Amino acid sequence: MWVKAMDIVLDRLVMQEADLSTVAAISGSGQQHGSLYWSKHGISALQNLDPEKFLHAQIDDSAFVVNRTPIWMDASTTKQCLEMETAIGGHTQMVQLTGSKCYERFTGPQIRKIYQQRTHAYEDAQRISLVSSFLASLFLGNVAPIDFSDGSGMNLLDIREKSWSKACLNACAPDLDERLGQAVSANTVLGDVSEYFAKRFCFPESCKVVACTGDNPSALAGMLVDNDWLSVSLGTSDTLMMSFEKPPIWEEGHVLCHPTQTDEFMGLLCFRNGSLVREAMNNVEAEGNWGKFNELLESTPRGNFGNMAVHFNDMEIIPKAKGTLRWNKDCLPNSPDASKGVIKFRSPQIEIRALIEGQMLHHRAVAEDMGFQFGTNTKVLATGGASINKSILQVIADVFNAPVHIQTESEAALMGAAYRASYALYRHESDETVPLSYRDYILSLTSNNLQLVCEPHKDSEAIYAPMLDRYRDMAGILQSGTL
Repeated sequence: MWVKAMDIVLDRLVMQEADLSTVAAISGSGQQHGSLYWSKHGISALQNLDPEKFLHAQIDDSAFVVNRTPIWMDASTTKQCLEMETAIGGHTQMVQLTGSKCYERFTGPQIRKIYQQRTHAYEDAQRISLVSSFLASLFLGNVAPIDFSDGSGMNLLDIREKSWSKACLNACAPDLDERLGQAVSANTVLGDVSEYFAKRFCFPESCKVVACTGDNPSALAGMLVDNDWLSVSLGTSDTLMMSFEKPPIWEEGHVLCHPTQTDEFMGLLCFRNGSLVREAMNNVEAEGNWGKFNELLESTPRGNFGNMAVHFNDMEIIPKAKGTLRWNKDCLPNSPDASKGVIKFRSPQIEIRALIEGQMLHHRAVAEDMGFQFGTNTKVLATGGASINKSILQVIADVFNAPVHIQTESEAALMGAAYRASYALYRHESDETVPLSYRDYILSLTSNNLQLVCEPHKDSEAIYAPMLDRYRDMAGILQSGTL
């Protein structure tokens, strides 16, 4: 499917009369955590592509030893996670080395499962690619290396040393380093585009192929924000991304190598109860009408008369808790009824504001607890489906006590791939003693496409700082009840 998609995309570009002969460098963004297993025949086919034939007619099922490849939605590797963590001395050691504890969807446990359950397929696999490095491989005409950023979502890369951890490789599968190859920076020029793409699609022979990376790091690269920014993606799951000069130690969440600043790191926090919970509340309290939902949200004052709610409809990731808890201003954390709270608030307005404020208090509390420093220079970039909802964005501005911006360009991950290709080419060709930083270079070519949409009210911190403490008490009660 991925190979045929490449055929379709490039054919459509040709049909739309895109002049591919002007492309100086190309990079890409790939779905994180997926893996592909090359056969000997597949590598040979990749290196000897015939420009007279479709890509998918040559890179077919026989190119891989595993045809139904695992992706991020596969959570069937709990056993392998436990085995890998035990082998290296526990999940704290795994966090220290790779930036994350072992997660079922991460590539290392997926590789181990294939090694255990399909041993012959693993033994026949000449190389293993991530989806991002697979994309680069197609353009390069050879198996491309995995980049540091996407590689740090595998539970295999030592994020400080920027190399595969021998302990993690040994805990995963034998001779794995030979199959992965050496990891590289996401700013690396891998080589020229293959003859296939030059002849079939008229890419210039000198077009450079730049290492591709995962979709989350690529989105951060496309946002052009510095370390004072917190990126909040409001989707099916809500995701927070932030930059760090030194890698924090997170028992939950992920620390990845930064996609553009090779000596820095990016933090990634994922919250399961995002847009689906907001949609469910909209259906119940506002008849599915977002205009009415926003009117109800805006008709209630900040702080919601002391009414607060935590809605973890599905098992939340951080903290690991499930359930709903509502408190009014009279509820006390140490009271006998604290775990029961209030069954229902008295109006739809209060229910809706309690949900949105509770979600954003949750996100801020976890970000603070994980080490993100909120201050007078903090700014928020909102992306994802719900970022079009200014009423929700105003709550974010108030709870985080920070101005909220949106991007006027969509598809940050794609923009990040294009920006990185441009920057890698600049660094490759530059003879400057002190080259421009990634952000300065890209902003010398284009604006950052950010639009300020909301400012916090002057009393926001006074209102929400005490509510943060109450939120932590509520989440703690739900967590202890879940356990």
